[in-house]
Amino acid sequence: MLFAIDVGNTNFTIGLFNGTKLEKTFRMITKTSRTSDEFGVFFGEWLILNGYSVKDVTDVIIASVVPDVMHSLTSSIIKYFDIKPLIVAPGIKTGIRLAIPNPKELGADRLVDAVAAYELYGGPVLVIDFGTATTHDLVSDDGTFTAGVTSPGIRLSANALWQGTAKLPEVEIKKADTILAKDTVSSMQAGIYYGYIGQTEYIIKKMKEESELPDLKVVATGGLGKLISEATDAIDIYDPELTLHGLRIIYDKNYEKK
Repeated sequence: MLFAIDVGNTNFTIGLFNGTKLEKTFRMITKTSRTSDEFGVFFGEWLILNGYSVKDVTDVIIASVVPDVMHSLTSSIIKYFDIKPLIVAPGIKTGIRLAIPNPKELGADRLVDAVAAYELYGGPVLVIDFGTATTHDLVSDDGTFTAGVTSPGIRLSANALWQGTAKLPEVEIKKADTILAKDTVSSMQAGIYYGYIGQTEYIIKKMKEESELPDLKVVATGGLGKLISEATDAIDIYDPELTLHGLRIIYDKNYEKK
């Protein structure tokens, strides 16, 4: 079985694959101070709780945008699984050509999402990941990564709102019933919710215009992506497990090479 790990700025996302079937998933907060033993024990216990063991895992693939955790994380896989993990890094086979000036600057998560969106839904495709940052990445019909837009994530924007003001409280990020808010909390929720929908729709519109791809398919993923995708027709597909499937696809492409 394949153990897929996506290390984001906010969360770890873990997936266990049996062939192409995603059997189990788990998310936990990213924390840079875990030791290799802490990772190893956690992974082992999680597998046992779900009816598996470390012996069921034959391969591991990792994509990370948090360099500080990689030493202890990879060490834990080697020590507890007796497997050298495949790391998503420059030089790995992905099936995506990067037509950008500095390919090494592209985050592993964005590359994995681009692979998954293109392989699962075809191109041209615009993949939006509503994570700590929100990214909008364009992949052409021949699998070329051509452009990307990065903006503050929904939660990051909301945190800035209440942390940068003296009197505004922290509020739940949720769908606002109306934009005609009449109190502080609902006015903040309306601003965050409708403001982000407006931003998303405008970026999609401009990327379609400037790429001259009016029928560009739009695929979204990420924690709060469902909240936004349900509120706009500009997003065609919401796939919460897109990144994990991208890791599986990249593993399959590198299996013989590995």
